[in-house]
Amino acid sequence: MHRRWPVVVVILALLTGCSPAVGPTPAPSTSASPGASVEPTVSPAPATPSPTAPTATPTSEAPSGLVYFVVDTTRGFRLTREPRAGASDARSAVEAMIAGPDDPDYSSSWPKDTRVLGVDQRDGVIAVDLSGEARDANVGASGEAAMVQQLVWTVTESVDPSASVLATIEGEPASWGHLSWDEPIAREDPLEVRLLVGIDSPGEGETVTSPVRLSGEANVFEATLPWVVMRMDGAKVQEGFVNTSEGQVFAPWELTLTLPPGSYVLEVHDSDPSGGESNRPPDRDSRNFTVG
Repeated sequence: MHRRWPVVVVILALLTGCSPAVGPTPAPSTSASPGASVEPTVSPAPATPSPTAPTATPTSEAPSGLVYFVVDTTRGFRLTREPRAGASDARSAVEAMIAGPDDPDYSSSWPKDTRVLGVDQRDGVIAVDLSGEARDANVGASGEAAMVQQLVWTVTESVDPSASVLATIEGEPASWGHLSWDEPIAREDPLEVRLLVGIDSPGEGETVTSPVRLSGEANVFEATLPWVVMRMDGAKVQEGFVNTSEGQVFAPWELTLTLPPGSYVLEVHDSDPSGGESNRPPDRDSRNFTVG
């Protein structure tokens, strides 16, 4: 009897070695195929309340009033004027008058430490009571007369141009070396007390934008007011004439000019209708301003 077990064992071993190994099933791939787009999941951010825009606080410029000052000319002292913010009532206007002008060509003889004690209007008379410092003015007879008209024109401008003014100093009639203010005084004839030409705008040293609005009041022959704009060195930039709204009376004028940035002087003057026979130098007013 032949034994064949070794052959069978060898054959089984060979068959076992050739069988493929069986392992765990791999997980499916999550890689995107070439060219495919993957949209990431984005969690929405919590809503942030938008900031509340600040509310602008409206600002209002104080209403302006006209305040009169004195200028020394070849014809003696004459009144001229400046618009002043906040001087729309009589008391504020008098306080601005005492404080003095912005234009260095103008002046005021009222002592700067004078205080306004009271202003009252009754039966067409405006009573102004001033502190004792008002007595310290020492300007001579013509200067005192100009002081009086300066106060009268300033007070009545803000109240009633036809009213009269009675000034007192600490309740007593105002008086100086040559004048006693013991009864109400009205405005004198403007031709006798006012400078014939004047500039209201721009203000002295004011910075403005172009085109520049220039304005004022004048009493000129045939309503024609000559003007010139110069640089600070005196070089002329523009010149011409502007008409007032009416001739031979104090009437408003207005002019608009286009000017490049820089500092300028505006000058206006009246003309002599006699052609020089009167030998009267013209009245002049000037104003420094800057175009930004």
